[in-house]
Amino acid sequence: MAHWALLLLPFLIAVADALLVNGVELGLELNVSLLAAGALLLRRRLPLTVFLTTLPGILIGYVWFAPMIALYTVAVRRSGPLLLGMCAPLLAAAHFVPWPVSDLDPTAYRENTLTLMDSCVTAIAPIALGLLVRTRGELAARIDELTRSRRHADELLASQVVGTERARLAREMHDVVAHQVSLISLQAGAVQISSADPKAREGARTIRELAVRTLDELRHMVGILRAASGDGSDLTPQPRLADLPHLIEVSALDVDYEAEYTPEATDGTARPEAVERAAFRTVQEALTNVRKHAPGARVRVRIRDTHAEGPGLRVEIRNGPPDATAPAPELPGGGHGLVGLRERAQLLGGTLDAGATPEGGFLVLAVFPCGTR
Repeated sequence: MAHWALLLLPFLIAVADALLVNGVELGLELNVSLLAAGALLLRRRLPLTVFLTTLPGILIGYVWFAPMIALYTVAVRRSGPLLLGMCAPLLAAAHFVPWPVSDLDPTAYRENTLTLMDSCVTAIAPIALGLLVRTRGELAARIDELTRSRRHADELLASQVVGTERARLAREMHDVVAHQVSLISLQAGAVQISSADPKAREGARTIRELAVRTLDELRHMVGILRAASGDGSDLTPQPRLADLPHLIEVSALDVDYEAEYTPEATDGTARPEAVERAAFRTVQEALTNVRKHAPGARVRVRIRDTHAEGPGLRVEIRNGPPDATAPAPELPGGGHGLVGLRERAQLLGGTLDAGATPEGGFLVLAVFPCGTR
């Protein structure tokens, strides 16, 4: 409906212009004016042809709207300064020269000058408006394209961060599982050697073989992950909760550290190593974000045991507003660090929430379950 309205409205305006200027009695002036108005119905398909068709309308019938609308369409739909540079003088000449041409009085300098200025404005105004509309449309399309490209790049980067975090978590879980399976293999070997029962020795031998096979498969899969990542981080010792004081000491931040957790989980079992590493990484990323976005802010790090829904570990990092007098470090950041931490927490069965505080600071809160090994 809107398409037809935009197509018919210029036609109706041009028809009204032709009738107001030339009356309702058919004649040469009215005929060429109505022909110019009717040609506007094809202005989107044949803009240049329609413009040339409307020129007799302004030369003979003295109608303005049809040729000006046609020239505006040429400016919107046809590129090239040469074409517009040819169309503008044609419209100005058709407006300046009277009909019949013999009525032109070269000695009427004042009148001719005013008519010439009016003709130039009549020719330039549609082109200027058309170019403005065309440029605006091109800019809008470019901005839309850039927005889609940026959104796609952000999605790819977020997926890459999640994949990297999963690979790192898989490597860390391998260390834990490999250690436990190695103990199973050693215990099974001890039973195989010390037991006098043939069935027990056979069962122990089977357990040991399965353990060794599991270790080989684990090492093979993690070897592929390590080769794909190529970061060499698997050769470095993995941090634990006991390393947090050193991390805070070297952070160069004003940090209040509160440790309210036991070496073991609240149910007496050993706390999973993956949970301790996730807690360490959460604090590390939060302190990094404070240095980037809130220089000079006071930070409170609190680690405590929780048993709201079973034994778990609660990690809270809260910072106040930045100090206006502190220099900004100008550190680069992509805004995807918390994405990987949240993915890690979810893979461990926990949660991670982050957001601004009413005081102008920021809060990172993570809860990790510790009930299973």
